[in-house]
Amino acid sequence: MEEVSVQLSAEEWRVVSGLREIPASPLREMTYEMVVALLEYAREPKCAEMQADGVPCSTPVADCEQCGKVTELLTVLRRGLA
Repeated sequence: MEEVSVQLSAEEWRVVSGLREIPASPLREMTYEMVVALLEYAREPKCAEMQADGVPCSTPVADCEQCGKVTELLTVLRRGLA
């Protein structure tokens, strides 16, 4: 495993340490894969209106069908965890 040295905010450390605290298991693997997929999507949402210079909206809460679908999915996941 390659080690890295970076400064993290308290919120960033909460995410990293939370992932590290999950015992090695299929659940950890699935959680890790889901977090990575979510981060990849957030970096590049693949909006239909996306162009080479980025997305046309300044925020993912804009009324875009693709962002709306992901926001809805995340809302359902959050409710399921409550």
